[in-house]
Amino acid sequence: MAQDGARRLELVQTGSNGLTQVLEPIVEKLYGSVTPRIHSRLRPELPTRGQELIDFSNSIGFPLMPWQEWLAIEAHRIKPDGRWLHPLVQLVVARQQGKTTFMKQRILMGLFEWDNKLQIGTAHRLTTSLETFRDLVQTIESNDGLAKQVKRIRWAHGSEEIECLNGNRYMVKAGASAARGISKPSTVHIDETRELKDETTWASLRYTMMAAENPQLWSYSNAGDQHSLVLNQIRERGIGAAGGSTDDIGYFEWSSDYDKIDDSPKFWAGAAMANPALGHTVHIDNLRAVMNDPADVVRTEVLCRWVQTISSAIPAGEWAECGMEGFEIDTESTVWMGLDCSPDRRDAALVIGQRINENEFFVKLLRTWHNPISLDDKAIANDIADHFAEFPVEVLAYSRRTSAAVAARLAPAGIPIADIDGALYGQSCDELLGSITSKRLRHGQQPELTKQILSAARLPFGDGGWTIGRRASQSTVCATVACALVTHYATRPQTDLDIMIG
Repeated sequence: MAQDGARRLELVQTGSNGLTQVLEPIVEKLYGSVTPRIHSRLRPELPTRGQELIDFSNSIGFPLMPWQEWLAIEAHRIKPDGRWLHPLVQLVVARQQGKTTFMKQRILMGLFEWDNKLQIGTAHRLTTSLETFRDLVQTIESNDGLAKQVKRIRWAHGSEEIECLNGNRYMVKAGASAARGISKPSTVHIDETRELKDETTWASLRYTMMAAENPQLWSYSNAGDQHSLVLNQIRERGIGAAGGSTDDIGYFEWSSDYDKIDDSPKFWAGAAMANPALGHTVHIDNLRAVMNDPADVVRTEVLCRWVQTISSAIPAGEWAECGMEGFEIDTESTVWMGLDCSPDRRDAALVIGQRINENEFFVKLLRTWHNPISLDDKAIANDIADHFAEFPVEVLAYSRRTSAAVAARLAPAGIPIADIDGALYGQSCDELLGSITSKRLRHGQQPELTKQILSAARLPFGDGGWTIGRRASQSTVCATVACALVTHYATRPQTDLDIMIG
């Protein structure tokens, strides 16, 4: 692996005697790992059709990289009856490693060699599927042998299609109903699986294959976050299969086993596991160039590690450091409450806050509401009134954009309410972030509160300001917004004189 003149890196440990021992030599010219870190149980005793894909790729001038050849072999093993060993294949690998290139080669193989009568391709964003389709067409048109086998190429936005003289077809389908009305596709390709937040698209494709003779569904992605519902479920199956379960899934994950971003030998050893194209199409300098990007982005895109949320408005590390145990809200001391409802009117959260001392305050998620159709404003107002009877509440803060209907029921009952919107809302969001990074805010490590806090997306506001974007977050962040509203009151100066000079 080493090249002449390459600078050696060494993975070392220091023993109790103070002597340093070299554990493993690493070189500056790194090559990515051919084999995945996590994979289903291998079945080398079974035959494979993967070599056919490797030979086909060579014949059309697009040879596979070593890791792609390994994947071709293992993902295309067949059972004694000739059916695929893995009817579902999940590929997880860092960005720009060649997963889309592999997908294109697999599609072409199905069109021209393997007699896949119908293949369907889709992605979270239509533009991604269309880019793959354009590349496929370009490859075909640049190869006379392939071009002569094509009957027609159809360009129709969201329904592009390649049809061969042998009757095989590849179709691009878009939207949640990607395969509705389509019968028995033999192969389905789903790209960017991490972006599927619900099972609608997945189900519309997965279950159209039930009557196919020998179906195989390919799912391609890099690492996900807590909202990657479909990918997370597949990964659970994959890890089980890696542990020896009888699941027939083919799960192949190239990822780092090292979480830090510190330019250490351990970091680069992990990066090589997550970036199998390293040293082939990806240069080590390209990875170094992004190491100072937001940490969660680097962990996901470069190390292929799961995170809570990519580019969260609230840093996960700082939030975790604000956790504390043993504090309980005092029913005799002043509290503030914050209420927020989601834009789709299905979720709401009530947060309570109270000062611990002159510098710190505590926030707690008091309760949440959920209705799959629409929230009941009257029921929420009644619940809040009960909580007002428990605590000496100075004010309940809310947003007129989302919670005006509930507030309208509280005001006649004598409950003090105050709306926070516009520039004041932006100020509250900034106060929340500042309180977290300065460790003035404390919380009881409630899982649901943490989940919503780390799901909040940052939305630009005004000239250099920002807010917590309710819709931009793509998940429920009512508790996060309610925390910001509470923080606005909890961080007010307790006296007119807040800063002393001299």
